[in-house]
Amino acid sequence: MDKQEHCDIAIVGGGMVGALTAALLAPTGLHIRVIEARTAKAFSAEQPADLRVSAISATSVRLLEQAGAWQHIIAMRAWPYQCLEAAELDGFYTRFSAAELKCDYLGYMVENRIIQLGLWQELAKHPNVHLDCPNGVRALQQNEAGAQLSLTEGQQLQAKLVLACDGAESVTRQLAGIGVTAWDYSQHCMLISIEADELESDTTWQQFSASGPRAFLPMGEKRGSLVWYDHKARIQALTALDNSVLAEQARAHFPARMRNIKVLDKGSFALRRRHANQYVKGAVVLLGDAAHTINPLAGQGVNLGFKDVALLNKLIHQGLVAKLDFAAAERLARYQRGRRPDNLLMQSAMDVCYHTFSNNFLPIKVLRNLGLKAAEHSGPLKKRVMKYAMGL
Repeated sequence: MDKQEHCDIAIVGGGMVGALTAALLAPTGLHIRVIEARTAKAFSAEQPADLRVSAISATSVRLLEQAGAWQHIIAMRAWPYQCLEAAELDGFYTRFSAAELKCDYLGYMVENRIIQLGLWQELAKHPNVHLDCPNGVRALQQNEAGAQLSLTEGQQLQAKLVLACDGAESVTRQLAGIGVTAWDYSQHCMLISIEADELESDTTWQQFSASGPRAFLPMGEKRGSLVWYDHKARIQALTALDNSVLAEQARAHFPARMRNIKVLDKGSFALRRRHANQYVKGAVVLLGDAAHTINPLAGQGVNLGFKDVALLNKLIHQGLVAKLDFAAAERLARYQRGRRPDNLLMQSAMDVCYHTFSNNFLPIKVLRNLGLKAAEHSGPLKKRVMKYAMGL
């Protein structure tokens, strides 16, 4: 029989959300075990940028600073942006700028792997945090002391609290018997890494069309990423093209500001909405994509996951300071009450945008463009939207 091991908190998934959770909880002195299936590729400055990039809000940057990881991330690479535009027809747009809020930036574009590596560098400083990689969970059984995990490498691990941060297809969520409400969107998403002599380095934008939005993410002076939403068959056809032909298609279907681009890399994925029916079951707590996935229209996915982390971290710290049980049922219920409605609201708002901009019905087309123009001149309301998106 395998020897039983023990920890206070087992975090399943060492990606952005799981690693941030571990880094923020590390100063508590709790014994934390991070279980991750795959080792992240080491960083080299000569590497081209990854396709998977996140738009990190100002609040998410502060969380990474609090965790001690932002210094490591900046030492590798991250790209700040000061402006965000949303438009459909010429002359009908909404533009958000950091200057309006007297901020240095709206957010940063950062590769997901770079965020993970920066957090792992910080975790290495804490002797009470053990990164168990590669490893995974093959069975979970809840008991009076928390939960026992059977790991793929053969260990038996008893944890007082299990945090599921293992992504949209979370094995931990399934083993805990937590169901999800889910459906597929008709659109798929394509990511295209590009370079050009003249690219906007401080502005990210999104232009709507009936078949799906087109977006640009700045990643330095001559690099960027295009995001192309369209129907499944169209995205599959584009993915099959070689890079030179794909560049021609991008120039034809993206705004004129994307002329003379060169395609470096590409990838695509389906869009699916998921929301866990509950975030807490016994000693198991869901965070990030394990709890919710969202249409990526507004780039809020990882920022919502970081908000999950921030609240749970706050509640656990409060319990420890008060010398109470940090894993008490009521404390975990407060996490669910605090995060599930907010995530559901953001999911619903993105669905409204998706349906509003995914058709060519003329009256709706007129109204949505008038709405974009009105939003540009809405004053205080516009600033409130900006602050919410930045997490301020």
